[in-house]
Amino acid sequence: MQENNGDVQIQSAKTKKGGWHAAIFIIIMEAAEQFANIGLGSNLILYLTKALNEPVTEAAKNRNTWVGVSSIFPLLGGFIADSYLGRFKTIIIASLIYLMGMILLTLSVSVLKNKKLFFTALYILSVGDGGHKPCVQTFAADQFAEDTMEERDAKRSFFNWWYMAIVIGSVFAVFVIGYLMDNVSWAVGLLVLASMLAIALVVFLLGIERYIKESPKGSPLTSIVRVFVAAFRKWRVKDTRGPDSYWYGYDHASFNHSQSPPISRTLEHTEQYRFLDKAMIIDEHDASSKIINPWRLCSMTQVEEVKLVIRLIPIWLSCVMFTVVQSQLGTFFTKQSSTLDRSIGQHFVIPSAALQGFVGIVILFAVPFYDKVFVPFARKITGHHSGITVLQRIGVGLFLSIFTMTFSALVETKRVSVARNHNFLDNNNSIIPMSIWWMLPQYAILGISDAFTIVGLQELFYDQMPDAMRSLGAAAYLSIVGVGSFVSNAIINVVVEITSKVGGKWLGSDLNRAHLNYFYWVLAILSALNLCVYVWIAKGFVYKKRHVVETSMVECNT
Repeated sequence: MQENNGDVQIQSAKTKKGGWHAAIFIIIMEAAEQFANIGLGSNLILYLTKALNEPVTEAAKNRNTWVGVSSIFPLLGGFIADSYLGRFKTIIIASLIYLMGMILLTLSVSVLKNKKLFFTALYILSVGDGGHKPCVQTFAADQFAEDTMEERDAKRSFFNWWYMAIVIGSVFAVFVIGYLMDNVSWAVGLLVLASMLAIALVVFLLGIERYIKESPKGSPLTSIVRVFVAAFRKWRVKDTRGPDSYWYGYDHASFNHSQSPPISRTLEHTEQYRFLDKAMIIDEHDASSKIINPWRLCSMTQVEEVKLVIRLIPIWLSCVMFTVVQSQLGTFFTKQSSTLDRSIGQHFVIPSAALQGFVGIVILFAVPFYDKVFVPFARKITGHHSGITVLQRIGVGLFLSIFTMTFSALVETKRVSVARNHNFLDNNNSIIPMSIWWMLPQYAILGISDAFTIVGLQELFYDQMPDAMRSLGAAAYLSIVGVGSFVSNAIINVVVEITSKVGGKWLGSDLNRAHLNYFYWVLAILSALNLCVYVWIAKGFVYKKRHVVETSMVECNT
């Protein structure tokens, strides 16, 4: 038996909803989806260069464009979920679209062998991903309450274990699908991915009775626009009137907070972006009106929610360079590894994309170590309940990304030197007598930086977004990856354009003469400059401040 009270569902004691026993079904589904996504993405550049005969630079840009579009679509999917369909329905519809795209992709490389269908199917996958990604993690996090410190700690720990689960899916994808696509066929590899997606959808539906489902709350963008319109309409009003003139969302029977208890006072007032405070000032027009005009007067919580969104924008921008570095994993890193000695013994050759799985293995160790060892140790030093703040966690990952590109540049310099010494510079298809294990350090550092920054961004964009915009928050975090891929394309274009006019061209089709090490040094320098900007922004960041619920209010509702 259940009753609907707004968007809260009151369940009978017979069916326990939420918590880990509900989230586990969602986690399994996401691990399978990540298995499919990484299995395809990690090998895509090899298919584009070998099967479709695209030049390396063009293939890298095509892959980056696909990743970018796939990461931008979640903004639309998150908006639809928050505004109209709700997260559960959006996940179901998006999963069906994603499965259809994978089936079409399988047909395009097997029965039909059609290049146009191949790219069409890729972007159908992008549409499905756009609905799935912003909702599934948020839906899983919604299964955990935040009423007590223990529950909040469980949710905080959830983000670490969630990321570890999808990394497990990624690791298996890189090794299993990479092997199938390298040694059997692309059709078989894609068929396995489609089968996994179908099984994942069935598993997700098995937990339907255990899920806590929140109803859509209407367009969150409307509330944001109202705050800006109200602030603009009152631009002549002085903002020095003080808290007594603010509207806290009381019953309009009276603007006087001494006569009416608050309906909702969830966020405290902050001093940043004070120009928006005018939207909640009760002027003479508001005081004399019998009806509240939402386009002229907004509550403090509405104003503070807009401030939350604005505060996240600079953080978002300062993390784009990090994803530019990460995008090299599936493009130039993979192409580099295909030129190295990948043999183990006499009969086994490691797939070119296999070292991407090593990144996942590093994360599998790094995340539990962070959660169970680092956090308790850091907590004793800092006194912070999480050991370090989420912004500090992100910053550590940004710092490590500089070393990812530094080691990458050094290893590439070594690779070209070996090619030169063995007269392979003009033989781009030859395997250079240099072990693929030379690339391990850059993959290891990349994995550790992932464990810090990616998990930190997931937590930040969930916790610091307004409650009604959490799907959009997840989409915003995901869009960093997409924009990073587009920025990577832009940097490649600029580098190629400049070097074509001045001296030898970088990033040409011949990897041995592409000066890839110089390109990596450029990314290392840009990452260092970006870190300085991030630190400056993070120092001024104000975290969400919640009001403590007043006793009188609790008594009124009991």
